[in-house]
Formats: sequence, C-alpha cells, structure tokens
Amino acid sequence: MNVVVVGAGPAGISAARAASVRGARVTLVDAGQSVGGQFFRQPFDQPRTLPGVEHLPSTVVWAIEGRRVHLLTGQADGPDRRAHAIDADALILATGAYDRVVPFPGWDMRGVYTAGAAQILAKEQRIPIGKRVLVAGTGPFLLAVTKSLIDVGASVVGVLEANSPARWLRTPLAGRHKFGEAAQYVALLARHRIPYRTRTTVVAAHGDGQVRSASVARLDEHWNVVGTKEIEVDAVCVGYGFTPQLELAVAAGCELADGFVKVDIAQSTSVPGIFAAGEITGIGGADLAAAEGTIAGIAAVGGDVPREALQKVRQGRRFATALTHAYPVKPGWRDWLATDTVVCRCERVTYGALCDAVRTRAATGPRTVKLVSRVGLGRCQGRTCLRNTADLTGVAFTDRRPIAAPLRLGELAAEEEE
Repeated sequence: MNVVVVGAGPAGISAARAASVRGARVTLVDAGQSVGGQFFRQPFDQPRTLPGVEHLPSTVVWAIEGRRVHLLTGQADGPDRRAHAIDADALILATGAYDRVVPFPGWDMRGVYTAGAAQILAKEQRIPIGKRVLVAGTGPFLLAVTKSLIDVGASVVGVLEANSPARWLRTPLAGRHKFGEAAQYVALLARHRIPYRTRTTVVAAHGDGQVRSASVARLDEHWNVVGTKEIEVDAVCVGYGFTPQLELAVAAGCELADGFVKVDIAQSTSVPGIFAAGEITGIGGADLAAAEGTIAGIAAVGGDVPREALQKVRQGRRFATALTHAYPVKPGWRDWLATDTVVCRCERVTYGALCDAVRTRAATGPRTVKLVSRVGLGRCQGRTCLRNTADLTGVAFTDRRPIAAPLRLGELAAEEEE
C-alpha cells in the first residue's frame, strides 16, 4: 500500500511512522530540508530524515487530483528543479498553519518579523532578528519564540500579550497538562528579567526604513488603545495566532467546518482515501497534532486505532477550544490602522485603498474587491492578507485556486509520472 503524507511536522511525522510500521510504503513530502516542521525545526546544517520512509525534502505540492499528487522538487531557481506526480492509495494532509499578523503602521518595515519567521531564523539559521527585540501579539507561541530568541543571544526587552491570562479561569483544567511547560517559561522570563505585560501590544513601528522604536499601547478588553508609550528597539516580533494552510485540502474537495478541515474520529475527510491531521483540523499545538497524525496513519492502512490515541486527541481538542477562547483577536485592532497602512504587502494595497474599493467604488463581492484593489493577487495569493481584509471589509473570501504553489509552464510541461 502506498501512503503519501504531505507535511513533516509533528502530525506528518507521526502519521508517516504509524503507517510505515504497519507495512505501508510511505512517501513523506515537505518543503523544508529536514523533517520536524516548525515545532521540531532543525539547524540548516543538521537535517534529519525519518527512518523507514521515503523522504522528499525541498518539495512542494502544487496540485492534487483525486489521490494523484503533483510535486515540485528542488530549489525554486536550482538546476535540479523538477515536476513529477505520484499516485497514492491513501493521502494524509498535514500541511499545518502559518502566522496570522494583524497590520499596523510600520509593520512592513525592515526589522518587523512574524513570530514564525523569527523562530525559523533562530532555530534553523542561529540568527537573532535583532539586539533589542520586542515580542508582541497573543497566544502561548510568543513564549516559545522568546526562548528561541534568547537562545541565540537576542535581548528581549518585553513580551506583550494583548489578551489577559484571566480568560483561562473559564476553563482552568483544559490546559492542566501544560502547567509544567508554562512554569518553565515563567522561570525563563524571571531569570532573564524580561517583563511580561498583559492587555498590551505594539500598535506602530517607527524608523527610517529600519525599525528604531515601537509604540506600545495599553488595551481595553476589546483592544481599543487606552494609552501609548514609545520604546527603543531594533526589531519587533509579532504573532496573533495561526491560519490553517487549507489550499491542498480545498483543492482535493475536502469539506470544511468553521474554517478547518472536517474530519471524523479516524481523521478521515469527506473525500474517500484522504485523511487530515494537525493544525488544518484545529489549532491545538504539537501534542494534539502528533496524536491526530498517529490516528490518521493507522486509519490510512486500515488498522485499529488504539484508545490511548483517541483519548489524547479528545484532551488536545479540549485544550484547543480553550486556546481559541483565551486568545481571540479582538476588533479594536482595526482602529490601529492609518489610511496609508499597507494591508496586502505583495501588491502594496493600503487600508485606504480597501476603503475606497468598498465604500466609493461599491465592490461587494470577493472577486470585485480583488480586481478593484488588487488585494490578494500577489505571489502569496492572499495567504497573509485576505483574513485581515475580510475583517476590514466584511467580505468573505472563500474562493480558492486549484494551484497551491507557483510553477513555470516549462515545469508543468516536463512533469514526470512515477
């Protein structure tokens, strides 16, 4: 049996391992050079593979047709770049998620990084994003990134949490298995004398093309600005949770529910033979992703799923629900924007241009908003901006393109079948 797993993070690794030990031939596909994903990211000079599986590093899936997977392997401009396709008896999607960042004046300036990008540079390249770094946003991932920055020598001048930890009191037991990890982060901040401020965030970055300072704001419960002060920094790291990477799941025809891939108890999607695991089924962290991956790998080969794995998933999903309630993105962020604040970085579309498209030029649907303003028409195809654009305009962007990654016509014409 041939099982293809897309994504080599905690979910993909667990799925590949579970299917492989049960006799399946497993192909593990990932855009990175090493297995591990964001959570287990490896240094660039110490790539790892997964024993017992065929690992295709530096490989992206640009399309899915049924259970035929279309791949691009090799660096984008490298001489060994090739397009090829493989057929799977079972396909497991573990494509993960990417950072959500809400725009603010100066967020497109040199020196402002997403939390994920800062962690990649620290873990993979051993490079700090700056000497004096401010970490801001919402969610526990900010603490993990802070540790990574400290490990490579950055001086973190503060961790700013836009929400209040008191929201956890509504579901105090949902995260009890994370108490030990939380205590370690508290000790880390205390040891390095890093202030942790709640209902506080960065609402503007200032500089001459490079960040020199940031406006730090106290927020009310709706994220309206109560007061601000300016802090000198040379880098700002921001993260407001995650957006699931759904392009392949949508292209494959998988049903969605509440913005995530809908799965049953065996991680099966609405499409026969296609399974999903990890952050694309709900944002819940590495433990939940790994447990879902194990179930998907076992179910893909027709095995009986152990009760222990199902219990881990149930616990993880309770934690995921608590995370959603504890760290929401509140509507007050929209008032941080100025008319010339860039919302879509690929096409340099400003907040003012979006307002003009909707209010003055009467663009009401997703297609007309895109065509009038050019929002979401750049290289990333709206992965970063369309969620924020939807919040700003009230227009729902649900259309997805069948091609999930850029490729040249010559590569398409030369595609090989395996």
